[in-house]
Amino acid sequence: MSNQETTSIGLELGRRARRDLGSLRSVLLVAALGAVGLAHAQTSTAPAPDANDNLTWHGITLYGTIDVGLQYESHGAQFSDFYTPASTNIVQKDSHESVYGMTGSNFSQSKVGLRGLEPIAGDWSGVFALETWFNPQAAELSNSLKSLVLNNGLSPGQQTTNNDGASAGQVFQIGYVGVTSKTFGALTFGRQQMLVADGINALDPNLAAPAFSLLGASGAYAGAGSTEDKRMDSTVKYRVSFAETVHVGALYKFNNSNGGSAGTAIQANIGGQYAGLVIEAYYSQIHDAVSLTSLSAAQVADLPKLGFSSTNSLSATISDNTTYAVMASYKFAPVPVKLYAGYEHIQYANPATDVVAGTIGLGGYTLAFINNAAYADDKKLDVYWAGVGYTVLPKLDVTAAYYGYRQNAYGTGSQAGCSTNAHSVCSGTFVAYSLDADYRFTKRFDAYAGIMYSSVSDGLANGYLYFTTNVNPTIGVRYRF
Repeated sequence: MSNQETTSIGLELGRRARRDLGSLRSVLLVAALGAVGLAHAQTSTAPAPDANDNLTWHGITLYGTIDVGLQYESHGAQFSDFYTPASTNIVQKDSHESVYGMTGSNFSQSKVGLRGLEPIAGDWSGVFALETWFNPQAAELSNSLKSLVLNNGLSPGQQTTNNDGASAGQVFQIGYVGVTSKTFGALTFGRQQMLVADGINALDPNLAAPAFSLLGASGAYAGAGSTEDKRMDSTVKYRVSFAETVHVGALYKFNNSNGGSAGTAIQANIGGQYAGLVIEAYYSQIHDAVSLTSLSAAQVADLPKLGFSSTNSLSATISDNTTYAVMASYKFAPVPVKLYAGYEHIQYANPATDVVAGTIGLGGYTLAFINNAAYADDKKLDVYWAGVGYTVLPKLDVTAAYYGYRQNAYGTGSQAGCSTNAHSVCSGTFVAYSLDADYRFTKRFDAYAGIMYSSVSDGLANGYLYFTTNVNPTIGVRYRF
């Protein structure tokens, strides 16, 4: 065979291979779009479209993350198939034994999503996003509220890992549509991530990684007082930048009724960047914020006469929450070091409008027992954090961080001003330290390892019958597409 014939055959094979690969990508993308449409989900704000993303088709991008690892907790509870990160990562009231096993979403949330960008006219485009969350170690949709229900009636020493959350088995945790313009900003409508959560995800030293960040392990701070409020239904969100240095944002949640301010929320943000400095400030006001817990044995016994089922009933504390926050980062150049710091003040007050027992809450769960009077005096949390990220090698990042919060003494009468663990209304503190490393083998595949220590004291330790500290050495791998 001549060299010319060999070359011709090689070119033809190359053309066929590229054509077949393109066809395969199209088939996979179409199949994935259908699968996502049928899946159940929970979500965070979708990232901006990537012009180089090879899973973009006609302006629609398929993306996702699978994060799974192994973890040991010195003082924890049996891991959950439904609670979003599987383990609490920090010490909790149900921390009663050492546990180890497989956990998901340690470094970032495992998810699959779609985002779209369609030019309309000028610099205006239509946008949308849908995102589903799942627990890869159990192949289950993330459903933190189910983790609570499964522990109804159990004592802390009998419980498996459980916690409140914005993940409640919804089909889509994030689902919004809107318009965007480089000149006039972006306006979107639907179930969206709140502005405070946007800031924490970007300016937490560990980017809200559940295994290595207090802000990621407990969503109440990103939710401006309630972890359920990290993402909210029926919201309108607006963001605009000026000269790419200053930006503002606003968000409003509708209550879909004529009930005044009950069930509404408003958030505002202003921030900017200059050289290596990024700084953000936030304000949040949420009416009728919901914080859920499992039912006690006595409450479970009362359910039949109330006409509620133990398979979807929970106990709720209702509050009106006001939050102020400021957070920042500074990136040195040319030294590969980045500093982070933040402060958040959350104030809980009794709701102006009570929520009644039997109300159907997030994900269709019933609020069977409701406390509208938990804060005769306002409860106040001061949350703070600082950290440093260092790029040791081009593919290796190391992060060290400190997190903490302090609760005021908000009791009345004989409990006023107390500072012991005798009552939950006494003043108290919580601290956490973490150290972790992330090595990127490729653009899409990386491995991580780290540890977080957490400790609770005084009023915040009320009800901790077994342990008040925890360490959680964790290793894992993550694939992103």
